[in-house]
Amino acid sequence: IITTGRIQSSSEMHVLFSPSCRFVSVPPTFLAATLLLSSSAFVPIRRVYCEKSSSTIREMSVDASGQTIADTTSLVDVEYPGTAVSRMLAVRARVKTLTREKLDGPWEDVRRNLLWAGGLRDLESAVPGQGYTGHSFNDWNHVDLTTMNDQVKENLNDGKVEGIAIGNRLGPGIRTASLSELGPGGSWSTCAMGCNTDPPQDVAHVQFRSRIAFKLVWAPVPDYSTFVLVSDSGELLAKGSPTGKLPNKRERTKNFSIVKGSKYAVAAEAVARNEM
Repeated sequence: IITTGRIQSSSEMHVLFSPSCRFVSVPPTFLAATLLLSSSAFVPIRRVYCEKSSSTIREMSVDASGQTIADTTSLVDVEYPGTAVSRMLAVRARVKTLTREKLDGPWEDVRRNLLWAGGLRDLESAVPGQGYTGHSFNDWNHVDLTTMNDQVKENLNDGKVEGIAIGNRLGPGIRTASLSELGPGGSWSTCAMGCNTDPPQDVAHVQFRSRIAFKLVWAPVPDYSTFVLVSDSGELLAKGSPTGKLPNKRERTKNFSIVKGSKYAVAAEAVARNEM
C-alpha cells in the first residue's frame, strides 16, 4: 500500500511515520511511505510533526481515520532522524513548568533546574567525557539541549562540524548523565557553534542529525543578565534573569554573538527591546 499526500513546502512540514513504515524518497512536494503490514488487522498510522516557524509549533498524530493519537513514543523525524522526538517533547513540557522563581534565582540553582528539565543529571564531580555536566550552560558554547535517539548516541564528528575536534565521542557521557524518566534516547548539552547558518551546522544537527529541545541564549540587555530558552525553530519557551555568580560576561556576550542573525536570536532581541 502506498499513501501519498501533497504538502505546502518541504521546509515547513516534517512528516513522521510509525516504525511500521519505511520512508521512500520522492519529489519534495510529495510524501510517500510503504506500509509493512504485520497482520490483516493492521491499521496504517500516519504521524505528522510540524515545527513551522518561530511563532508556531504543533505536534500532532493521526490515524488512518483522522483521529488524534496521544502516544508520541513512535514518532520519527524524517528531516532529522536522529531526534528522540518523544523525549524532546517531554523536555519542552518540563521547561514549561519552570516558573520565573525557578529561573530568576541563584544561577547555580537555575542551572540545575535547566539540567533537570533537559533530562540531565548534575554531575560536577564526574570525569569529563564520562558524564561530567558542570560545563553545561556555564559557557558560551555548551548551550544546546539535544535529545538524540539510541541509534546515534555513538555518532562521531567526521570533520563536518567546523571548530569541533575530529571524533568528539560523547556517547559514554550521554549514557551516564541522561535521566531515563523522559523516555527513550538520551540528552546532552552539545556545542552551539555553527547554529547561525540555515540549516544549522552545529553538533546537534550535523553529528547527531537531531533537532534541539532548547537552546539557551543570553539576551543583549545591559550586562547580558537575562537569558531565553528557544526551541529548534526559535520559538520562545521561557526566560530568566538569574542572580549570583553568572557565567563570565565574555561568555555571555559571545553566546549571543554566535546566534546573531539567525532564528535563534529573534526572541533574545525581542526581550532586549522589551517586547517579550
